[in-house]
Amino acid sequence: MADNPKTRLSFEGRCPDCAERRIDLPSPLPVAGDDFDWMVRDFDSFRRFMLEELAARFPERTRWTPADMEVVLLEVLAAVLDQLSDMADRVAAEAFLETARRPESVRRLLGLIGYDAATAVGLVDDSSDDDSSGMENGKTREEKLERLWRQNRALMDTARQEGPRAIHTQRRMVTVDDYANRLKEHPLVLHAHAWSEWSGSWTTIRLAVILWNDSLLDQEGLDYPDDLIKTVNVYHLKQGLWQPFPENEISDLLTIRTVLRPCLDAYRMLGQEVVLQDVLPVGIKMSLSIRVADNFFLSEVRHAVQEVLGTGPGGFFEPGRLGFGEDLFAGDIFQVVMSLDGVENVCLNRFKRFGDHYPDQTNTGQIVLEELEIAVCNNDPANPERGFYNLSLHGGRRG
Repeated sequence: MADNPKTRLSFEGRCPDCAERRIDLPSPLPVAGDDFDWMVRDFDSFRRFMLEELAARFPERTRWTPADMEVVLLEVLAAVLDQLSDMADRVAAEAFLETARRPESVRRLLGLIGYDAATAVGLVDDSSDDDSSGMENGKTREEKLERLWRQNRALMDTARQEGPRAIHTQRRMVTVDDYANRLKEHPLVLHAHAWSEWSGSWTTIRLAVILWNDSLLDQEGLDYPDDLIKTVNVYHLKQGLWQPFPENEISDLLTIRTVLRPCLDAYRMLGQEVVLQDVLPVGIKMSLSIRVADNFFLSEVRHAVQEVLGTGPGGFFEPGRLGFGEDLFAGDIFQVVMSLDGVENVCLNRFKRFGDHYPDQTNTGQIVLEELEIAVCNNDPANPERGFYNLSLHGGRRG
């Protein structure tokens, strides 16, 4: 190493006590030349660059053949440099989501922006540790995801696009409409209506919901189908919420209000009171007389009418088909019944709300509902307040 420069004091002024400090610095090092082309990245470029360097160093030699030992060593070195260059490019590419090619790199980069790709596709950890069959133990969600992406690269590209898009999606419940829109995304909620109400001290957000199978918020012992249970679990898993239906542990005391509450608490504004309430069902009482064509059986037509006016899939009173405060029109009843094969004519003899104090609306053909009311007609003799209808069929064939 070079010696540190020495300091000298020079007294050249008029004052004998004043001196000037002087240091003789060494001369700067010469600038190192850089004639390497940093754009050289592949085998051919490395080979050509080194051949040009050899030709410049040994100008007296005018012939270089592939069999020369120098050229062989040069090509081997060029091949190694090509591999190292490719490795450097791959490592650099794995640092960016757009260019990453390895599934573990894409999963890690998506995790940095808060997007859990394994949760998005509903993957869970294997809890089984039984290795008696000689198979490997359970895999984690990440291992399952990487295996899935290796089998189908299109799924990885889809996640690559959905990840950045997801962080720009606003899921917080800020406005009144946000509360209804977010809650409608839940598989158990068919419709939701939100409004604000001043309680005297603060503003309360109230949410009225139409639930799966016309269920009530505090109804216990519901029999959920297996596909609905899976859909609800996947939804909660994607949102990072509590799993309401763990395997083989579904409680009869579990209510839909308990399932929906974590969804509200996760996205509502801090300190905002939110109250869930059931919709107000309005039972509809109807009486219809139907003329059946001569070549149709009465039992078949009766069954078809019960299907189109029922609560099953595609039925007129299917849960969620009618919205909040949606008026019920007699013309809609005529349309669905007359569309059936074998029905020649329909006469509506009674059309009203359930209850003796409500008038018959057969003449007006319209039952007006309030904002939080919804028309229901389950036609269940055990629950007449949920609506019922009487059918009187004429003509047709017996049987």
